[in-house]
Amino acid sequence: MLSRLNEYGKKREPIFFVIDFEKNELILGEENLLYKLEDKKNYESKKHLHVELKRRDFLDFESYRSKIKLIKEEIKRGNTYLLNFTCKTKLGPDLDLEKVFYSSLAPFKLLIKDRFVCFSPERFVKIEDNEISTYPMKGTIDANIKNAKEKILADKKEMSEHTMVVDLLRNDLSMVSSDVKVEKFRYIQKIKAGEKELLQVSSKITGQLDKNWHNHLGDIINTLLPAGSISGTPKRKTVEIIKKIENYNRGFFTGVFGYYDGKSLDSAVAIRFIEKTKEGYVYKSGGGITIDSDELSEYEEMKDKVYIPL
Repeated sequence: MLSRLNEYGKKREPIFFVIDFEKNELILGEENLLYKLEDKKNYESKKHLHVELKRRDFLDFESYRSKIKLIKEEIKRGNTYLLNFTCKTKLGPDLDLEKVFYSSLAPFKLLIKDRFVCFSPERFVKIEDNEISTYPMKGTIDANIKNAKEKILADKKEMSEHTMVVDLLRNDLSMVSSDVKVEKFRYIQKIKAGEKELLQVSSKITGQLDKNWHNHLGDIINTLLPAGSISGTPKRKTVEIIKKIENYNRGFFTGVFGYYDGKSLDSAVAIRFIEKTKEGYVYKSGGGITIDSDELSEYEEMKDKVYIPL
């Protein structure tokens, strides 16, 4: 399916694309959607709107904890070492996805009309001047906690989780590029999370592509999917466990969207995600689980990620 993108690359023809988590659905073009990839967007800015998320019916803690226990059993068996576990949170019935889209000042955001909106803080890959870069984001803490930066960087569990993701993505990039290296390791970004401010930990990994990479645009993206930060390691087995334990279809949540302009490419991971379903509006969020994960801390992180970035 993603080989269709190769044709755009061979012709150096610009294209916007959206790919779901399981690589079953590909949207090409800009019909019935709005997007922003930092400075690139296909809409006129509007006066900033304020939208509140009403009635948040989170998964109860005991149900959440039982899922984490299942994940840790898989870890003990050696089937996974890091797994990104996500949940659905029911929202109130009165939401306008387009208003939600315009209310967010996130660097990356996407609206598929009458389907979903996401406002992501996380870039997937960027390709410029034959260099490919990826920016895994793992580790979140409330910025108002005393010495929050020092605490998140000193946390052994967070360090382990982040290191595993960096290792995974170094390996991913090595499958499509050469001279792969970690340029920045565990740097801090501050983001606005509704009424809260969060600190998130990211790294930057780069590799060098062949000058004919355009001809293999779809193959490159296909090799890198799903994104390591929202799946886990080892990737193939971990995705199998995710499907079994989450027991719902992620759809476009944790997929990717991006724009190829004929010379370069930018893309983002589809997180911070509100979807319109038959049962109403749901917000999908989660975080990475390792053997050292504390169930209550992970539960609170999952809830903290239910917000609209302002």
